[in-house]
Amino acid sequence: MLLHLSTWTEVETYLGHSKGIILPIGSTEQHGPTGLIGTDAICAEAVAKGVGEATQALVGPTINVGMALHHTAFPGSMSLRPSTLILVITEYITCLAKAGFQRFFFINGHGGNMATLKAAFSQTYDYLANFNLEVRCQTANWFMCRSVYQLAKELYGDGEGSHATPSEVALTQYIYPEAIKHYPLSETVASGYPIYSAANFRRDYPDGRMGSNPALATPEHGQQFYELAVKELSNAYLEFINAQ
Repeated sequence: MLLHLSTWTEVETYLGHSKGIILPIGSTEQHGPTGLIGTDAICAEAVAKGVGEATQALVGPTINVGMALHHTAFPGSMSLRPSTLILVITEYITCLAKAGFQRFFFINGHGGNMATLKAAFSQTYDYLANFNLEVRCQTANWFMCRSVYQLAKELYGDGEGSHATPSEVALTQYIYPEAIKHYPLSETVASGYPIYSAANFRRDYPDGRMGSNPALATPEHGQQFYELAVKELSNAYLEFINAQ
């Protein structure tokens, strides 16, 4: 059940039996020469929809632009400042909490969002206390699911890397097979450099990859990652909303 394809009366009926909602969050940023700029949002949204279908949960609109300032030296990348993203998340939760939602399960597709989400939850809890509203929030990173991580290591070994990874590229290939990209990749790929400014990142990781070999990705692998992530996060969602 998708929020944007529902009516307010349907949402009101839903709240009569569930107070939980799934919110996909990703990023709009470069993913190397063969990865789609929308990869992180695409992956989070697809997995969230799958979890929603499996658990009969309501799925909210995807937050497509995240905290990706270090990628903005690559054309097409977009970012919110951490302070801006914190406000966006707080406003999302506040509106929904006033309507009666109490459990917010963020399915995240971008590592750069993790610290900001944690800070946003703390700020939101404090703000909603002014309205005597108590909510709980949880971040679920699909790419950190145990089953997903294990499969990625089995399929790609060190070629998985940490950005523009074959696992996330494979998932986008499964979702959008018509948008598969091909580009010659150098055998050597940068890795291990700390992340500072956007210019610094572009210099240290000139093609946008971080130790990864996305040429290993296939749509068939993507389907495997999708099914594993949906299964694992469906169990996590149900455990979250049923916790006392």
